[in-house]
Amino acid sequence: MAIVFKFRMLSDESDHFVREYEVPYDMTLAAFHDFIRETLEYEEAMVSFYTADDRWEKVREFTLMDMGTGDDSENAPIPMSEVTLNGILHHLHDRLIYQFDLLSNRAFYLELTAVEKAAPGAVYPREFFAHGSAPDQFDPEATVKDESIFDEMMDEFDGFDGDDSYDDEY
Repeated sequence: MAIVFKFRMLSDESDHFVREYEVPYDMTLAAFHDFIRETLEYEEAMVSFYTADDRWEKVREFTLMDMGTGDDSENAPIPMSEVTLNGILHHLHDRLIYQFDLLSNRAFYLELTAVEKAAPGAVYPREFFAHGSAPDQFDPEATVKDESIFDEMMDEFDGFDGDDSYDDEY
């Protein structure tokens, strides 16, 4: 019986960006990184995953490459290739931060939303929901700013802006 983790991924750069993923529970963080990078069509770059507490504070770092620091303390970064999702996530709503731009401290925020049996015949990992444009990988100023649905609906009323020719006395 295969188990899958369902994640919701959000960005603090765009209120309209949402991705939902289903991945094998025993997938390595390195493989999860590759999958995310491919779905977002990002280039390979230095990234880190972090476990996070319920306030999105970083707890433990997992790096793409072994940094070879020689630090054997329990807080030393661990290579992503040595860690599986089920090795660090134990409860529903556990959180990960995927820092895709280390220099500018830009990240995605992932939350474990469900743990389920794999669907018969389904191929994992998979993206099962995508909404909004992903932030530009290298330039936060180039990120497409999607309008909210309210703004889109209100565009129909733009003809009334600044037209003061109407008589207010009826």
